[in-house]
Amino acid sequence: MDLSIPPATKNAPPASPVANTVPRPARWSLGRGGSLLRPRTFVIAAVLLMALAYGGREIYMRFTHVYEYDARVSADIVTVSSRADGWVVEMPVREGMQVEAGQVLVRVDDRIARLKADGLRAQIEGVRVERARLRAERKLDQNQADAQMRTRTSNVTVREKALAALRADLDFAKLELDRSRALFATRVINERQLQVAQAAVTKLEIQILQLQAEHQQAEGSLDEARVGHDRLGVIDAQIEALTHQVANLASQLHQQLVDVEDRTIKSPIPAVIDRTFVLPGEYVAAGQRILLLHNPKEVWVEANVKETQVSRLKLGQTVRVSVDAFPDDKFTGRVARIGSATMARFALIPTPNPSGNFTKITQRVPVKIDLVDMPRPLTPGMMVEVDIDVR
Repeated sequence: MDLSIPPATKNAPPASPVANTVPRPARWSLGRGGSLLRPRTFVIAAVLLMALAYGGREIYMRFTHVYEYDARVSADIVTVSSRADGWVVEMPVREGMQVEAGQVLVRVDDRIARLKADGLRAQIEGVRVERARLRAERKLDQNQADAQMRTRTSNVTVREKALAALRADLDFAKLELDRSRALFATRVINERQLQVAQAAVTKLEIQILQLQAEHQQAEGSLDEARVGHDRLGVIDAQIEALTHQVANLASQLHQQLVDVEDRTIKSPIPAVIDRTFVLPGEYVAAGQRILLLHNPKEVWVEANVKETQVSRLKLGQTVRVSVDAFPDDKFTGRVARIGSATMARFALIPTPNPSGNFTKITQRVPVKIDLVDMPRPLTPGMMVEVDIDVR
């Protein structure tokens, strides 16, 4: 029995569809245009649009902004030093502490300085006591001199009046003597009466001579009283010298008190302690630095801008600051100062060109940027990036 299937013939009718089967849909194809609608095409187009947008933004930013990544946070770092030698007896601050203006930072041993100040005070008091004694002595001598002047002046006055009276008596006696001589010549009076008149004149002349001597003596005593007044001038000079000595000692005392005060070192500003170099118990010399501090509210950004971009900068331009330590915070500043010399002029080691070979290098100009919006305190030395709006 032949069970093989005979081959199909050309004129054979098409096979009828099998029952219960679903016909396959035709494949979706649009020829060349169909490739534009594929997902890969959308992705490429989106990437190209983003690249164009980023490139356009970069070109716009290059024309309207100056970007610099060579920038750091700066501040005035104050070096606190000692003006006197001595041991550090107390240091109540540590690194990182915030201190107020006038707060004690370091105490240096001040016992010897205080003893010197006490010695100067004792000398001043001794000189003042001596000056008070001289003033009292001057007052006493002045009272005595005034009393002697009054007494001796009155003695001179009395003798002058007595001398004037005797001279008047002498003149009268001489007149009587002349009259007696005339009467004796006419034999009206006898010789004895003439002798009496002559004796009266002689006696008055002797009294006048004696009174003149007493008058000269009284004038000499008056001159001695005047010398006593002159001695008051010597005492005044001594008092003046002691006054200058007190002033000199007072100046030395003030200088010594300044030395005592300098041994208690206080903070000149509200600040943060950056670093300490000594510990309690160490010996410090005059001028030796003890610690460093800065005011955390007075910090700024110093950016080193290329010299080719400095001409676009102006004072007051807005600056956006990006701090590496706080990337999520926004800091804003303004251009406060544009340097007048490049950083190469401040180099410690000069760069001469003796060989004649020259390579031109773009120099950097320091630009100070004041922070007007600082959400976080910044530490000097932090790296930042600045974006200066030059529109």
